[in-house]
Amino acid sequence: MTAERLMKEGATTVRKFQDATLHVEFRVPFDPQADPNYRGNSGVYVHGNYEVNILDSMGLVGSANENGGIPGVRSPDLNMAFPPLSWQTFDIEFRAARWNGETKTENARMSVYFNGVLVHEDLELDGATTHNPLPETSEAGPIFFQSNPFPVRFRYLWVLEK
Repeated sequence: MTAERLMKEGATTVRKFQDATLHVEFRVPFDPQADPNYRGNSGVYVHGNYEVNILDSMGLVGSANENGGIPGVRSPDLNMAFPPLSWQTFDIEFRAARWNGETKTENARMSVYFNGVLVHEDLELDGATTHNPLPETSEAGPIFFQSNPFPVRFRYLWVLEK
């Protein structure tokens, strides 16, 4: 899927951010017959290029491509997924990469609380995550909510710029 198509099919904030705290509430569908990789597959992209995955992962291992994982980077410390149709939360502390002109001097960092439990603590992100819609840049970036053909629902979303 191209970055343009990915961005058109989801929801993207108009405002762009550097360092921020993000709160997201979401609900994944109940579809036990579906392949585990397609049970509500979605994601939240901080800065447009660092994804925290959303997926019905109740009872699964809790890998990087499951709920709370950072695709292509790291699995959550614990699988904190609630059952499908339950409202769940991500609280994300994000520190954007630091740049000197076009040269990156420090990598981005992220801490993620999944349903109130710290599952990624001050994780260093040495580049954009898998399937990111935007490349890394020194510019401020949007928050992007991925859309797939699965009925993932969002509510009570807020961002505090630091």
